[in-house]
Amino acid sequence: LRLLRPAPAAPATPSVDDLDRAQAIAARAPRTTGYLALLGDKHVLFDDAREAFVTYGVSGRTWVAMGDPVGPPARAAELAWRLRELADRHGADAVFWEATEDALPVYVDLGLALRKVGEEGRVPLAEFSLEGSARKGLRQTDRRMAREGCAFEIVGADGVPAILDELEAISDAWLAARHAREKRFSLGFFDRAYLSRFPVAVVRRDARIVAFANVWTSASKAELSIDLMRYDARAPSGVMEYLFTQLMLWGRDEGYAQYGLGMAPLAGLERHRLAPAWNRVGALLFRHGEQLYHFQGLRDFKDKFDPVWEPRYLASPGGLALPIVLTRIASLVSGGVTGVVLR
Repeated sequence: LRLLRPAPAAPATPSVDDLDRAQAIAARAPRTTGYLALLGDKHVLFDDAREAFVTYGVSGRTWVAMGDPVGPPARAAELAWRLRELADRHGADAVFWEATEDALPVYVDLGLALRKVGEEGRVPLAEFSLEGSARKGLRQTDRRMAREGCAFEIVGADGVPAILDELEAISDAWLAARHAREKRFSLGFFDRAYLSRFPVAVVRRDARIVAFANVWTSASKAELSIDLMRYDARAPSGVMEYLFTQLMLWGRDEGYAQYGLGMAPLAGLERHRLAPAWNRVGALLFRHGEQLYHFQGLRDFKDKFDPVWEPRYLASPGGLALPIVLTRIASLVSGGVTGVVLR
């Protein structure tokens, strides 16, 4: 019967007031991924009291929530149900991408099937330092950057508008050098209004910015992380490793508990012959798809910081074909079918 229904009209995009409210809610959350709502490229569904929200994109007849609902647990669980019911009324399916272990009982109650899609690295900052043999590589990079005339700095949100022209020039050149276009949905892209909402970590070389990343922080100091990161072609090799290291040291000194390294897609999937078919295919892609997707290289870079790896899941209706779901998520990330082809 769904096939006979007309395609639903796209929900309204969030207003500036909606984004401001989402930022206030995300700032109180223990994890920082809720800030992805502020990109403005996704729809934002609030609970009646506007104390929680879930952000989602629409691709075909699939509504894809980016992560778990954000806010107090009881309200977040209600929102998961509301999104599923709303999607169903529009003849669509609701799925949750990069769902955390904490929220799995909610998705089970919704009758959704769970598939592991990767792991997220989180670095405990209280014990993070550059001391010891395990940190030798990070120390060497740190010292080399100092010799190259590099210095790390946090620019507060109020100071970001003054450097946006410089950051945009770096971003444009970074994309052009890779013949790439901006990704979306689960990844930040260069947007002046978005970047102006956050502090920005920069690396200067002889006073000139050569690398930057916007900084996400939680009000409780439970987590510190970054989203958009770019560097200049003339930056010294290892500049992003240096930026990561310096930001972690800054976060430790400021009292933040964790540093979120983000996802390593398809990492940690079981390769056993009795494992689900998706796990075996995903593990195969992780091991042998490096030239095209750089999954292993991304994991190896993040492993330099000795993170604790936590599983992330796709929660989706059991009868919904996985290739269809993944294609629609890829379409959202790449900005449409053309973006999937051109990536």
